[in-house]
Amino acid sequence: MIKNHTISKNHLVSQAEGNIVSDMDGEKVMLSIHNGKYYNLGEMGGEIWERMKEPIIVQELITTLISQYDVEQNECEEQVTTFLGLLLEEGLMKANL
Repeated sequence: MIKNHTISKNHLVSQAEGNIVSDMDGEKVMLSIHNGKYYNLGEMGGEIWERMKEPIIVQELITTLISQYDVEQNECEEQVTTFLGLLLEEGLMKANL
């Protein structure tokens, strides 16, 4: 498990247990049972969350998003790794090399 919350394209990421997720008008909202906080993942964050149901390599996640959305690779990489770093910091996901 990584400690500094920096995610690379080579990390294997997956959802952490103990989160209740619901759909609200096309956006995912989550309650963490562990820390009692609510999170609005938004539409794209919800898409990423769904793809993390099973462990996935970050590069595979980025490649899939680029093929589905009109986004440049560098921008997608930066936004996805930043988002995943925040999820990791909050204890909402697992990441391993």
